[in-house]
Amino acid sequence: MVSDFGKLALETAEKRGASYADIRISEILNENLTVKNGEPEAISYSQVKGFGVRVIVNGAWGFAGSVDVNREEIKKCVEKAVDIAKASAMLKKKDTVLVKENVYKEKYATSFKKDPFKVPLEEKLEVLVQAGRLLKEFSSLVKASYAYYRGFRENKLFMSSEGAEVNQQITWCGGGVSAVAVKGSEMQIRSYPSAFRGDFATSGYEFFESLALVDHAEKVGKELLELFEAEKCPSGEMDLILCGDQLALQIHESCGHPTELDRVFGTEADYAGTSFLTPEKLGKFRYGSEKVNIVADATAPMGLGTFGFDDEGTKAKKVYLVKEGIFVGYQSSRETAAQLGLKESSGGMRADSPLSLPIIRMTNINLLPGDYKAEDIIEDTKDGILITTNRSWSIDDKRINFQFGTEIGWRIKNGSREKTIKNPTYMGVTPQFWGSCDAVSKDDWKMWGTPNCGKGVPGQVMYVGHGCGTARFRKVRVGLIK
Repeated sequence: MVSDFGKLALETAEKRGASYADIRISEILNENLTVKNGEPEAISYSQVKGFGVRVIVNGAWGFAGSVDVNREEIKKCVEKAVDIAKASAMLKKKDTVLVKENVYKEKYATSFKKDPFKVPLEEKLEVLVQAGRLLKEFSSLVKASYAYYRGFRENKLFMSSEGAEVNQQITWCGGGVSAVAVKGSEMQIRSYPSAFRGDFATSGYEFFESLALVDHAEKVGKELLELFEAEKCPSGEMDLILCGDQLALQIHESCGHPTELDRVFGTEADYAGTSFLTPEKLGKFRYGSEKVNIVADATAPMGLGTFGFDDEGTKAKKVYLVKEGIFVGYQSSRETAAQLGLKESSGGMRADSPLSLPIIRMTNINLLPGDYKAEDIIEDTKDGILITTNRSWSIDDKRINFQFGTEIGWRIKNGSREKTIKNPTYMGVTPQFWGSCDAVSKDDWKMWGTPNCGKGVPGQVMYVGHGCGTARFRKVRVGLIK
């Protein structure tokens, strides 16, 4: 039945003069739970159904969508998309061209053991309430505790006038805890397993269980109170060691976004967004040290940016962005790949709902494992700081100059952790910063999930992943710089 709607859209588009057309028909389920101070604060469950149609007419794009999936609405939206394309063609500078893509007729689903949407609500809330209460009651200094859960599923059909027909199901879930404490005029926050409501993966409820939020609540509370007695972050140049959750955000902001080809071409410039990685740098520019190998990999197991096919029907793949420190690839669409003269798309076109137009989005942007063990990196560091869990960040619209702050850190002296430090901050310039990377771990490498990457106008929020472990950067500016 659903495929019949797809065929109707493509046939209607062809009759109206479209040289290319595709349709996405999808259903999205979203469950969000928030517990504050050990009591449920927000319980939401949403279900969105709809479709979106793209067409190329007279060399220009048109798009329209609706939440009403029926024959008349599909015809109406196709006609609207065609009219928009015709109007856009009157102002076009050149025809839209797409690189060739293999035509697939396949089914794909991310794997899970426990269906997150079949686990009783009471069971999920029990975990959150218990973790939240342990944190809130840990000390009178704790003014607020939070525990989070989120489950997501999208069932989607993609069909194109080229003959593609792909059915997909993407399922992910996860969560986390955080607490805020106040002592006098000072406020501190501590989170687990990361900031931004926790960690998430394309997996089943078993992933949320593996986070063991209740078991980690006591450690979160202890570290939170330690921060009030901790020393301030030292200031100056020294070695910086980033743990996985903070390194994931560093990769996201200074590697993921600047390699998006629409930002490079200036067709996307919102949310601190163009890029310093202009086309003449491709294959020549030294982005980092030889230790730095970065890929966009939509096939990585449990990655939040993992799928079978993107929203143009391009099969998921692994693409090098930086190889042994040299900038070698972009995240692209079929259109931007053709514009740059590339042979194929990287397969990163995605939309956050059937009513949104697909744009270039990160998949899993991963820093490949190196030769070190995480503890060996610490033991090999004479003078530096080890930091984790993001608290603040800023980066300019070219993605060059940045500054990050984290929740907690530790002073490293002669290869061992010494005192806890509070309010750690560091700053840098992207190519110089990655050029100073001289050690990347392998033993603690894992996927981190970020479900809240914003991009585009109207804004879209997409789920992406980052695989990494621990990494060291030499002579980084940390603390307050006079």
